[in-house]
Amino acid sequence: MTPATERRLLQAVAALACLVPLTVGGESVLRGVVYLKGAPIPVPPDLDSHFRYVSGIFLGLGFGFAYAIPAIERRTAIFRMLGLMVVLGGLARLLSLVEVGVPSNGHLFGLCMELGVVPMLMLWQTRVARISGLGSGPLR
Repeated sequence: MTPATERRLLQAVAALACLVPLTVGGESVLRGVVYLKGAPIPVPPDLDSHFRYVSGIFLGLGFGFAYAIPAIERRTAIFRMLGLMVVLGGLARLLSLVEVGVPSNGHLFGLCMELGVVPMLMLWQTRVARISGLGSGPLR
């Protein structure tokens, strides 16, 4: 596979993965905690406020990854920072699984994305940057 082909493939996979935070984050911001199965009714205002805040951060992660895609081989620093944030969120979700119990399938999917797919994308992006001759480059 040529470096250009590998870059394009990474861009396509990253764009597909980016749809998760953009759609789930956006829907969660708009709908609030009632978006979750089993949400308490009435919704405590503090819970809804925190849920929408965290959902806004999740949505912002999606926009950040989307920003990195067109020049993915040059945006290593931002890709790594966003990826680290996702992995930290996944570790927090894993802690919840251990302490509280197994969540629904949608949350298990998120856990797989956070601790599996995103770290693999980070490694792949590093490879694409390296074969493009750019290394880790500056934050752009």
